[in-house]
Amino acid sequence: MATISTQLRNFKEPTREQLNLLFFSLPLDAESHGGDKSITGELEKMEISAVLSLAQQGVEEAYPGKLHLIPPYLAFASLDRKSVRFTMPLCTVRRVERLNARAGIYALSLTLHTGMKIVVQLTSLRPSADLFCSLLREALKAELQRGQMKVVKGFVKACFSEELVASASDDEKDAAKAESPSDSPSDPLCHGGLGMKFKFPGDPRKLREASKTKLWTAYLKTHGRNLTLLRYPQCTRLVQVGLPNRLRGEMWETLSGSLYLRFVSPGVYEQILAENKGRTSTSTEEIEKDLHRSLPEYSAYQSEEGIGALRRVLQAYSFKNPETGYCQAMNILAAAILIYMSEEQAFWLLEVICDRLLPGYYSPSMHGTLLDQRVFESLVHRCLPIIYDHFTAVDVQLSVASLPWFLSLFINSMPMVFAFRIIDCFFCMGPKVLFQAGRVVLLLNYVLTLTWQLLAILKINGEKLLQIQDDGGFIHLMRDYFASLGDSAHPNSSDPRSRAITRFQELLLVSFREFAIITDETIQSERKKFRSEVIHSIESFSKRSAIRNLKTLERFSKEQAGLIYDALFKAICIEPPPASSLPPPSLLTTKDQHEERPETRIGLKTFRFFLSEIATWARTEKIVSNGFQQRIEREIAEHEFIDRLFYFWDTGFRGSLSFQDLVSGLDGVMFNDLMENIEWFFNLHDKNKDGFLTKDEVLTLSESLLFIFRFEIGDAYLGAVSRFMSNAFEYGDALLPRAEGADDDSPTQIESNQPYINLATFRMVVLADEILESFFESDFTSTFRLEPVPDLEVPNSNVY
Repeated sequence: MATISTQLRNFKEPTREQLNLLFFSLPLDAESHGGDKSITGELEKMEISAVLSLAQQGVEEAYPGKLHLIPPYLAFASLDRKSVRFTMPLCTVRRVERLNARAGIYALSLTLHTGMKIVVQLTSLRPSADLFCSLLREALKAELQRGQMKVVKGFVKACFSEELVASASDDEKDAAKAESPSDSPSDPLCHGGLGMKFKFPGDPRKLREASKTKLWTAYLKTHGRNLTLLRYPQCTRLVQVGLPNRLRGEMWETLSGSLYLRFVSPGVYEQILAENKGRTSTSTEEIEKDLHRSLPEYSAYQSEEGIGALRRVLQAYSFKNPETGYCQAMNILAAAILIYMSEEQAFWLLEVICDRLLPGYYSPSMHGTLLDQRVFESLVHRCLPIIYDHFTAVDVQLSVASLPWFLSLFINSMPMVFAFRIIDCFFCMGPKVLFQAGRVVLLLNYVLTLTWQLLAILKINGEKLLQIQDDGGFIHLMRDYFASLGDSAHPNSSDPRSRAITRFQELLLVSFREFAIITDETIQSERKKFRSEVIHSIESFSKRSAIRNLKTLERFSKEQAGLIYDALFKAICIEPPPASSLPPPSLLTTKDQHEERPETRIGLKTFRFFLSEIATWARTEKIVSNGFQQRIEREIAEHEFIDRLFYFWDTGFRGSLSFQDLVSGLDGVMFNDLMENIEWFFNLHDKNKDGFLTKDEVLTLSESLLFIFRFEIGDAYLGAVSRFMSNAFEYGDALLPRAEGADDDSPTQIESNQPYINLATFRMVVLADEILESFFESDFTSTFRLEPVPDLEVPNSNVY
């Protein structure tokens, strides 16, 4: 959790280029785009004002907006960023022609691999239009050079939308036959996932699958599909009506952008599984525990075929993203999407959901979910104050029920046929990019859709909620409501049309009509308001857990251990350890329920920062003035003594230190008396632990004393170290065995790395000097100070 908090505290606002990439459902890095850095990495990006025209069946639609060249993609968004947009790989463009138009009009006709033509009128000045066309030409040549244009045909052949459009010329009977599971194509899992064999949830007749299929077929034939889908207002309306089961998986990955990842990464999923075959980890162990808890009511997950598919998808994700690994509720999400898509499709969609659409939801700290929970409570307070006040009065926690809704996207809360309708809207309603934490970005409209649904649920059940007196009653009421979503919302109405309206339809109607006033900016503002509070809450929980899970507090109190934790946390924020030493979750050390848990371990560089917080000699402070004001600047000291201390405390010889190591190490020095401190200092410099210091080690020990005394005023301490060295060598030489027949005054020859003085001699030398005796008795221990660490400043920003 420390690493998560560090990311949240140290995030940077997304650049305009990143916002565009995320708006168009594209990854942030060129490699994920499929762009070869040697080719596309050097191509210039550009946007230009344009008017998009699509003439089909005698109807012409024209939308002014911005045309974006983002090699290897071409994208367009209308001026309102809502009416129409598209993202398509350049390799799907087969022909570009300049149309003969009247003077002053610069229009391009793009012919796609499907044969569909779109006309883009460039409305910028002529030089800008010429430059755009020149860049587009170079980008298309690069795609031809990469050979991606040859890949398109094979890729789209496996898309069900192609089969659907191909069957559009047949009669309705043939179209219905193409929809039947019994007449599936040769590779059914590419067209429908586990649902093709184990049936899709719900009754096809009640779900009006044939009607939905017909509507979508007409739209896809007119407005493109899969890699070249044009998202017009009608697309959003059709999504709200519902997606056909056979098309749902493909539309999910098209709307989310995971389709582009799958297109540019052929064979990656299988490669990950092959390279990690037989490998086990904490994540794979957790996955095995949850496999049979994943939608057990669905027949596929009562068979080895379904369990095996789920296992492979979750393991592949954990291997590809080891810092996230596997987290709570991820199994529910993966199990749901596998019903409608193949393993490879599910893998890439899970990647996009966890890393881009809902970052922080599926992580050890669940920081994204916790933040949205806080935002949701605030919106309930604003929009439904009576319900909020009642819940506050009877101490009912909204998060008791709403947290599982957020985590599972309603999949575990309501019948699957309705949950999947909400997920349809989840992928369609957006995206508008507003949040980023490090490199993970939250697309707000995805969460905005959930927020509308949640508020609508509370509003519809308002009267019953006001009768609730405890958390149990709240959960029971919500469970009953979700179970009745298929019932009539107005069973006693005399109007047949009103009686036909289901409670689920009422839910959608209320959410999109009454709560559409909650905009992107609303949630943006709320998240900004509560971000610091959530981070502080996560850090406090992490601190309590870390202290509670220590094997031993040694001689420290819990409060003192908390101060050590604070210093460690600050050091990690300032100097994060390398990624290789940061397995999740974080500072939880020791064993939990007889299971070893991963822990955050710090390296030498971070240790120096940590030590500078608690030891006066481990830092250098100087006053810096700019002529107007003065400030104290702290520099971290680097010395062999600090390095020696790091490895002395690393009793497990792992090259890194845990929170427990630091607590135990500090205990060994902060509670000592005179004799214990002398012995500790001796053992610290006895490198091979043979009970003797060599001459070299005596010199090193003297250098350590000089390092600690370097800020002391006067020559007293320097003289003490000088006398120590003189006495140590005198006593050491006197104790050395003489060679037989040698003169008593003749020096004894000894190698610098041979045993020289033992602990008793070292103790005698120290006690012979008053200054050193005082240092080891109390002064050295007092240089370690456990003090509250000031809160780190949390940057103000509109993103997280």
